[in-house]
Amino acid sequence: QVQLVESGGGLVQAGGSLRLSCTASVTGFRVNAMGWYRQAPGKQRELVASITNNGVTNYADSVKGRFTVSRDKNTVHLQMNGLKPEDTAVYSCNVYTIPARNYWGQGTQVTVSS
Repeated sequence: QVQLVESGGGLVQAGGSLRLSCTASVTGFRVNAMGWYRQAPGKQRELVASITNNGVTNYADSVKGRFTVSRDKNTVHLQMNGLKPEDTAVYSCNVYTIPARNYWGQGTQVTVSS
């Protein structure tokens, strides 16, 4: 079983910062890759940032230079700096395990005001 606990969402003004965290509690699986997705109203869910067990990171073009993803064992963080109103979305933690399974957190709201 895999359970994800997310924290760090909230309301912030443009130019501000937030730090999202997600901890995976795992039984019977090994965590492979972890990351963050987001979905804004009227848009499809998109990958924001991910990190593998080898430390390889991947970022959406829209957040490069502003967001940083990091990982400590089964906890993934997303440091978000220079937030913009267009970053407003529900952010969800994603975990890929071995054996191959895909798990999602409940989602945390990030709202950036202008």
